[in-house]
Amino acid sequence: MVNRELILYEQQSQRTLLDIYEIGRFVGLHPDMIYRYYILGLIDPRVEKPDLLFEDSVLVRISKIKRLKADLGVNLASCGLILDLLDRITGLEKKLFYYEMKRGR
Repeated sequence: MVNRELILYEQQSQRTLLDIYEIGRFVGLHPDMIYRYYILGLIDPRVEKPDLLFEDSVLVRISKIKRLKADLGVNLASCGLILDLLDRITGLEKKLFYYEMKRGR
């Protein structure tokens, strides 16, 4: 694997956009595997053309995928379902917290 320098493409809302090679270097995966995650819909790019660019938050999502696969033996299709459910639970918890705070005033 070739060492590459971190290139900051764009800064939007305190988010850094990274290409597949940078992501691979940060999470310890080959860029082809990152691309596979993209093709399977596990990660979504912020920019698709001319090159795929992802927000830095995708690093956390990929770490969760790696953990599900390594620790629980979950396949990639199941990882997508689990991550979607976790995102949904997080959203519901935020709404619940908001309503509890509003009611507690």
